[in-house]
Amino acid sequence: MSGVSLLTIVKNRAAHLAQLIAGVRRSSFQPDEVIVVDMSDEPVTIEAGALPIRLIRHETDGLPLAAARNLAAQSSKGARLVFLDVDCIPLATMIGDVAGLLEREDSLVCAEVRYLGAGDERVVWDDASLLAAGASHPVRDFPRAGVRTETNPGLFWSLAFGIRRARFEALGGFDERFAGYGAEDTDFGFRAATAGLPLRFLGGAIACHQHHATYDPPLQHFDDIVANARLFHDIWGRWPMEGWLARFQSAGLIRWTSDGLDTIRGPSRAEIGAALVA
Repeated sequence: MSGVSLLTIVKNRAAHLAQLIAGVRRSSFQPDEVIVVDMSDEPVTIEAGALPIRLIRHETDGLPLAAARNLAAQSSKGARLVFLDVDCIPLATMIGDVAGLLEREDSLVCAEVRYLGAGDERVVWDDASLLAAGASHPVRDFPRAGVRTETNPGLFWSLAFGIRRARFEALGGFDERFAGYGAEDTDFGFRAATAGLPLRFLGGAIACHQHHATYDPPLQHFDDIVANARLFHDIWGRWPMEGWLARFQSAGLIRWTSDGLDTIRGPSRAEIGAALVA
């Protein structure tokens, strides 16, 4: 099997990137190339090795996820694209399993992501340790083996997925009108479903998400989330990220109805700080 590109984007997470690359190097199937789009404040470096890695510097403000993923795809050569978020560590068979299903069928393939805890940090991992530490997602139900078709496109996630290049290009990639953080992946899932592309949840293809501090709700991305929610509603006639919008409304930040979304005020520094979860 050839013609497989592994794609990731990074902003200020060099340690996570190192673990991702280590996981790729341990993989039983080696991609033809690894494309890393670097948006970090200080450029990242990657140790030389047999794995063909290409670093692409992308100077930018904020976190333009859609544009960065598109740049990674445009810079790659493979007929099959496997996207992996920088904070994910692939288990040995993940890349090959996703690429193999893409060789057999034209679909949007999600790998399973399991979550490492706050104390699960180490320099060297192996599959057994990752599987022992990783917790399953509470909503996304993956089979133990084989493939399950998911009919809800809202459950597509961009953490770990694969797609044929021709299909990605036919869909127009991620919609770069979704600037910054939020809803760009949900929109992509909806467009794939509208185009008749089946969403497959692939059992046994696993990556483990590295723990990092986060915000609950993600008030640091408030402006992006509000703008992208409005755009999504304009396109699809429904609201994405409803849980976050409900939290914003409860905090008195927005006025949100079935038909409209208005900003009352932005979150204060104190509110953003209080939302931080270590």
